[in-house]
Amino acid sequence: MKIREIRAAGLRGATPEGGWSNELRPDTCVHTLVAVHTDAGLVGLGSAFTSDDLVNASLAVLEPLYRGENALEPERVSEKLHQHTFWQGRGGAITHTISAIDIALWDLLGKATGQPVGRLLGGRYRERVRPYASLLMDAPGPLTEHLLRLKARRYTAYKMGWGPFGRVGAALDEAIVRAAREAVGPDALLMVDAGGSDAFWPNGYKWALRTAEMLAGYDVAWFEEPLRPDALEDYVALRRAAPVPIAGGEVLTRRQAFRPWLQAGAFDIVQPDVTKVGGISEERRIGWLAHEYGVRFIPHGWNTALGLAADLHLAAAFPDTDLVEYITGSPYVDEIVAGGWTLDADGLLAIPDGPGLGVALDPDAVGRYARDAHLLAGA
Repeated sequence: MKIREIRAAGLRGATPEGGWSNELRPDTCVHTLVAVHTDAGLVGLGSAFTSDDLVNASLAVLEPLYRGENALEPERVSEKLHQHTFWQGRGGAITHTISAIDIALWDLLGKATGQPVGRLLGGRYRERVRPYASLLMDAPGPLTEHLLRLKARRYTAYKMGWGPFGRVGAALDEAIVRAAREAVGPDALLMVDAGGSDAFWPNGYKWALRTAEMLAGYDVAWFEEPLRPDALEDYVALRRAAPVPIAGGEVLTRRQAFRPWLQAGAFDIVQPDVTKVGGISEERRIGWLAHEYGVRFIPHGWNTALGLAADLHLAAAFPDTDLVEYITGSPYVDEIVAGGWTLDADGLLAIPDGPGLGVALDPDAVGRYARDAHLLAGA
């Protein structure tokens, strides 16, 4: 089975706010769907965390390398694409685009063999996984209302991030965390994401340590991105001193970038993003590397329904990956796959057990949000 063509379609019209200082608008494209078409008529689906302009430009660069390649060898084909494009900007738009291609190739391999991706990755340690509701921080009143709505939908784990946290003052930071803990109750998992990868993040090690000590008083499960993304030495020091686990890594791509952070002991929890890091092939190598260093692997999941599906299969394939991120309120997650997603009575998500990613796009929903409706045409 050979790769005949790869198509891309950017999502617009319902892009959720990211909490960034240069805030996203509904028509900003930061998520792009990719479809790998084969000469056998099968189509594999993937997603990249970057704009369609950059994905289409990257596909033009990659096309001589992937056209005619074996569509059932995701790791080899993806590594070929990485190896032959390092001078184009390793870790940038080309890597993000390869991520989407790789996810789609795993989807194809599963469809061709009749197996879910998680089983092809070595086996399924679980059939369900706990999603944590991912939301932006707000003032205590609106935040409380938001969390109570999510609680009513059976979520039992929550991560709140960005917004005013770390950007106004310590009193507001603590008021936000106190209100959140009171809203979700003492037994729920509660995580805090400072968003230290935001432009011109103003806070350093001492702020992060003081804040971690405050968070410990509210039984926060982890403190995510408390420092600037290149502050390796400060991350190492903070992880050793902080009374709460430290999480990060969403800005890193490919295993070569993760290795020094894992070797140095910078994280308790590492969070590669499958739609940026190089896809499923690369992320599982990072996950097992983290496992060897005693670091928990929990994917970063601020993406689309296809990214969520990939994360669910990765969670199935690792013994201690018992959480996935679920960005709340995004039609790109909730609407674009047929049937959507439903939490069960225990607040868990079933890991798809159909071939490949185990999900199918809803063409009407994709048509609402994609500038180019040709993604699956002629499949």
